Amino acid sequence: MNKTALVPIADGSEDIEAVTIIDVLRRAQVEVTVASVHEHLAITASRRTHITADALLQDCVDHDYDLIALPGGMPGARKLSECALLIDRLRKQRDAGFWYAAICAAPAVALAPHGLLDGLAATGHEGFRDDLPDKSRVSERVVVDQNCITSQGPGSAIEFALELVARVCGQDVRNQVAAPMMLP
Repeated sequence: MNKTALVPIADGSEDIEAVTIIDVLRRAQVEVTVASVHEHLAITASRRTHITADALLQDCVDHDYDLIALPGGMPGARKLSECALLIDRLRKQRDAGFWYAAICAAPAVALAPHGLLDGLAATGHEGFRDDLPDKSRVSERVVVDQNCITSQGPGSAIEFALELVARVCGQDVRNQVAAPMMLP
């Protein structure tokens, strides 16, 4: 059975983070659904890159996923945080013990205000770290705590995405994906 991932996006999502998450997961043969939290498929990312989602989030929330991964970027992370359907789906993901992840501004802006980081160490972009409930590991580029994975920002996006692959597909698949990308 193929592994599945949901990558929610919004106007203002961070370009590098969104595309890197999608690309690396697909290299690992994960079935990725890119879902817009808006009423339209096409979004404009924070650096004006145009990305067309596969579906609207409202059409995806009743599906189960091995992973839900949020890109950061502003105001994209705020728009993800304001999407009640997404927050409800993330809570179900957490409660079922499936992986959920966020990078850059998204841990502090989209997860923390909704209790999705309570009791968990996390990291994120330095401009948002004060809003994380547990700051004990904020200096780490990628943090895994229970079934939650967080990361710092665009510069750690490939490491983050490879960690997503390792957790969802295993270390061997992660290494197979990393090798042709010229990464250790």
